[in-house]
Amino acid sequence: MDNNENLNIQDPQNPDFDEIAEEKEPRNWKLIWDRIVKVGLGDVMLRVGTVLASIALVLLVVWVMGRFYLQGNISESQAAAAEIVIPTATVSITLPDFELPDPSASTVSLDRFTEIDTTLPEKPRYEIEKYTVVEGDTLFGIAEKYNLEPSTILWGNLYILGDDPHRLFPGLNLNILPQNGVLHVWSAGEGLNGVSRYYGVTPEDIINWPGNNLDAAEVGDFAAPNIEPGTELFVPSGERDFITWSAPRITRDNPAVAKNIGPGACGVIMDGAVGIGTFIWPAPQRFISGYDYSPATNHFAIDIGGHLGDTLYASDNGVIVYSGWNDYGYGFMVVIDHGGGWQTLYAHMSEIYFGCGASVFQGDVIGLMGSTGNSSGPHLHFEMRHDDYGRVDPKLFLQ
Repeated sequence: MDNNENLNIQDPQNPDFDEIAEEKEPRNWKLIWDRIVKVGLGDVMLRVGTVLASIALVLLVVWVMGRFYLQGNISESQAAAAEIVIPTATVSITLPDFELPDPSASTVSLDRFTEIDTTLPEKPRYEIEKYTVVEGDTLFGIAEKYNLEPSTILWGNLYILGDDPHRLFPGLNLNILPQNGVLHVWSAGEGLNGVSRYYGVTPEDIINWPGNNLDAAEVGDFAAPNIEPGTELFVPSGERDFITWSAPRITRDNPAVAKNIGPGACGVIMDGAVGIGTFIWPAPQRFISGYDYSPATNHFAIDIGGHLGDTLYASDNGVIVYSGWNDYGYGFMVVIDHGGGWQTLYAHMSEIYFGCGASVFQGDVIGLMGSTGNSSGPHLHFEMRHDDYGRVDPKLFLQ
């Protein structure tokens, strides 16, 4: 093709110019893209184009929202739809009457727990009850069983126990008082004023107790009341001193004071050993068997446990002021005067090795453990006395 033909093809006046241009334009863009790819900028251009397209799309969305939706114009239909709907009033409905189900047709029931024993409130007790002592009973155990003080058990059984807890044996029938107090057996010639004053109560306390069955009008004059001798009267909240069943204080200066308590009493004693003021345990074992030191039960000693025939020791130096049998429940008994106001007593022994007036020294074997007198088993009834302190708790002084 010659030059004239080339000029004619590129001439816009040529009728084929538009068709030729449309055919050449795509070729030019493809050529440009091929060149871009050849120089290694294809990926970069794709990323740039993607970013620009995203920006254009966001701008378009913003323009559309601002133009059509964010102008603040709400149509009447939209405003009516936005109005708050107020709920209608609650409808009152009348419920039908409740009818009890037919028990014969009902298959559902409540499970009930039936107690065989009915717990009733404890009623006040006004009468004196009886209790038979069994093996293993103590004053403390019996008192706790009836919610009483141990002293009340003694005060209700003066003619049975004699205020001596060691006289408690199986088979005894004891009086159990209604509450803490004293049982008094009325004697001829007594007056209500004197009796009530002795126990620390008023005559009305005794008369008004329901279990005594007394009437003030029938009783008459308190100084000479109309009460049958031998009548047992309960003295509520009454108290009295215990009868001293223990051996009296026996000293080397006057050992004959014990002549009324048994054949073990001594006569005149000239002199003897003097203690050092410290006391050792008088038995091999060091545990309490039976009664502890307890003024509440009239037991001013400790019962030291052991075995029949255990050796017994002099707790301190001293002189024997009683040696032999005691008629008031102590069995074979030894009393040692240590000087300085101290005496020690050893009771229920099976054998005694020293007689009246003998001097003994701390740790000497004075005899053997036994169960003589009022005793329920082998043990040593051990007492400590002082002229100033009286009968003390030995556990506070033994080493």
